[in-house]
Amino acid sequence: MAIDFTGQVAVVTGAGRGLGRLYAVDLARRGAAVVINDLGGTMHGDGSDTAVADSVVAEIQADGGRAVASYDSVDSAAGGQAIVDTAVGTFGRLDVVISNAGIFNSIPFEQLDAGNWRRMLAVHLDGGFYLSRPAYAVMTAQKYGRFVFVSSSAGNFGQPMEAHYAAAKTGLVGLSNVIAIEGAAHGILSNTVLPTGFSRMVTETVGDEKFLAESGFMRAIRPELVVPLVTFLAGRSCTVTHHNFSACAGRYARAFMGLTDGWLADTGTVPTAEDVEGHLTEVCATDRFIVPDSIVDEVLQVCDRRGISAMPDGAAVAFPQPAGR
Repeated sequence: MAIDFTGQVAVVTGAGRGLGRLYAVDLARRGAAVVINDLGGTMHGDGSDTAVADSVVAEIQADGGRAVASYDSVDSAAGGQAIVDTAVGTFGRLDVVISNAGIFNSIPFEQLDAGNWRRMLAVHLDGGFYLSRPAYAVMTAQKYGRFVFVSSSAGNFGQPMEAHYAAAKTGLVGLSNVIAIEGAAHGILSNTVLPTGFSRMVTETVGDEKFLAESGFMRAIRPELVVPLVTFLAGRSCTVTHHNFSACAGRYARAFMGLTDGWLADTGTVPTAEDVEGHLTEVCATDRFIVPDSIVDEVLQVCDRRGISAMPDGAAVAFPQPAGR
């Protein structure tokens, strides 16, 4: 296999079932030592079962690979640190983090309460931070690392009854973007993936066994089809960073937030709400756009169109830019 992980150590959270298990098994087959992190709870975040992670460890070891189980929850700083400590303490380093652990439930927005909101953010968004922060410290010392955050099309594009899930998953994109910018100087790359794969999230949400069995779309979104993208992003040969990718039914594509040219008000005027309304077609047009590497790009673009300098004379914008762009 050209994309090889021999000598590398990976953490995969939520690796006891579904897509997480598939990511972990593929990395192990390619030579990685893998921390199989899974609390073993239900899709809604209830309970725990150590056998869930243990079974994947046994599967990898039976195939000649190296793996160790971690039962810590990502929803606390102590849990995130413990997962990283397991990797470093057992295998001596940490090269790859696939932040995949999550929970899921559907609640109409008018029924969504603070408890459900916080619980979802605690596992997905807080969990992404609690794991990546200590992992980032290890990778910085090594001058190498790869982060793959599992986001969701539900957040990037929207899904009814998933305001809490969507907000948490989209928050991971922002987290990854900044890790990519700051990590570039340390050999650290960070990207996000929007996976569409047949899993217990789908089966328990849809609930219609006949539909699940007969749907051509459900057969098309085999979870194995997501794995190649995640494995590539986790590998040494990957040079892209600060990107967001979709994997759906064997179609792999970049998803991005673009900034359009919009409408530029005349210099010296003070536009009104009525002016915005009158130029709404230009404001909303998507025929010309850029994909900013950071907030600096937006400022520089506007300054360039205005014919003004973003900085005092003689000064320069000092902002780390990600590699591989």
